Amino acid sequence: MGLVPSDLTSLGQRNSGFYEHRQSSVVLNLPGLEVFPGDLLVSDGAADYLCHPLLLLNSESRKPTWPFSKRGVQGKDKQKRTSDMENCLSSVKITNFRGYDFYSLKDKTWDEVMETHHKLLTNQSLADLRKQQEAMWELFTSECTYFLDHLLVLKMIFMNTLKYLQTHEYLLDVDLWRLFANLEELTQTSLGFVNSLFGIIKDYVDASDISSSLDFISVLTKYFRGSLCQSHQTYCLNYSAAIFYLESLRQRDDFGIYLKWCEQNEQCRRLHLPELLVAPLQRLTRYPLLLKNIWKRSMDSAEKIMIYSIKEKVEKSIRDLEGKVKWLDNFQKFRYLQEIIVWPPLWDRDKRFFIPECLKHIFKEHTAENILSPTNRHLLYEGKLTLAESTRFLDVYLFLFNDFLLVTKTKRNKKKLGGSDPGLMCPSLTPELQAVIKEGGSCTVLDQPIPLDRLVVKSIEPLHVSVFGLRNAFLIQHENRYRQCIAAFLLQAQTENIKKTWMAQITTAISCFTKSQETKKISLFTLPAESSEI
Repeated sequence: MGLVPSDLTSLGQRNSGFYEHRQSSVVLNLPGLEVFPGDLLVSDGAADYLCHPLLLLNSESRKPTWPFSKRGVQGKDKQKRTSDMENCLSSVKITNFRGYDFYSLKDKTWDEVMETHHKLLTNQSLADLRKQQEAMWELFTSECTYFLDHLLVLKMIFMNTLKYLQTHEYLLDVDLWRLFANLEELTQTSLGFVNSLFGIIKDYVDASDISSSLDFISVLTKYFRGSLCQSHQTYCLNYSAAIFYLESLRQRDDFGIYLKWCEQNEQCRRLHLPELLVAPLQRLTRYPLLLKNIWKRSMDSAEKIMIYSIKEKVEKSIRDLEGKVKWLDNFQKFRYLQEIIVWPPLWDRDKRFFIPECLKHIFKEHTAENILSPTNRHLLYEGKLTLAESTRFLDVYLFLFNDFLLVTKTKRNKKKLGGSDPGLMCPSLTPELQAVIKEGGSCTVLDQPIPLDRLVVKSIEPLHVSVFGLRNAFLIQHENRYRQCIAAFLLQAQTENIKKTWMAQITTAISCFTKSQETKKISLFTLPAESSEI
């Protein structure tokens, strides 16, 4: 069982878009844990789900990221803790990677291996067989390099060292999964693949008949249609979040000591952790190229069909991964938008409407979670523009979705909030939006969302607005169902190209939305007649 602060129940509620510590109501304060009145007791499984980084944006804000940040801790205590951690690191023993049977083969060519065993193919008639063997050897040696120089380095030097430190009560709040995902599974799968290929090559070299081909189809089928692609997919889905989590950890002194110690190990070959973490993504995209090379050099027709089908399977896996990454990125981005977009009530949004305090409870407006639902809505375009008002210019931020346009006013807070850690931001957020978040700001909705079928965009000639000092201006009109204009926004872009881009994006979005609506209407009229028996 674990304790989860009741703040988790208010994920969709608006305060200022961020969470604040309730220091005045704390009843228990331990390292990494704060208990407040009304906190819920839930199972560990539920706690893991609720605290998932995609669902809870500021889950790190309650944890003391570095024990020296507590008030009252003197500099000498920090130095002692640093010294103790360095002493702990000095006792870490890294196993040498040379113990693997295939270690000496990863930098050799196929000709060198065959020549060593005095079995080099010199007959011209066997030249095609030799090309196929070379292509297979390239797959084997590249997998050896991937396993030994990347996966094993990540596991033995970085992950195992972090585990060792945590057993000695250092870096206890660093989440291994968020940083390394299923690295353990990936390493075991790659090792099994390398050993299987090595066994086939060893049997072939030891055999008396070298004119026969390598029997590798069964191994390729087993791994590429089995766990190899699936384990890489799991890792790749976590990669983007892992990189941003790493960036947030880099700001800590204790993690910096650990990272520096690991990266100085000679087996890292001067590669830094981000360069090692990206290796599985690069490897997955290279598999189809290696399989295509084997397929091109294969001579047997049945064998070619098998290899081609395996290559297609891997390419489909990559396409599926791209779709999952896009969906996950969209989901994560909408979660952040729900946090920073503030929806003011009707009486704050338009001063023409007077609602007595005693009647305000009647107006139950939809929450941002319902309006910004990532399951049926996509963000097409976004950016910063200037809105011309009667007496001033206002910085606004526009969000163009696939069914409506949202005009918001950016608000920046001079006092930064602790939860707006740049390392925890969504990777796909624009620099402008990231700047707003870093300053603890928000985007307040100026008016109701403008449905694309009620939106009209018009270019404004410089002659008409030059007297107001406007350049690169265009007009957005919001019309009701009777085609009456109920709102208008005179917007100014930084350059003429930005203005044209915005107008093109809005026009295209309107066209696509109109077509989709017409298609839905047609499908409703062409539905088959309902059976009389129902």
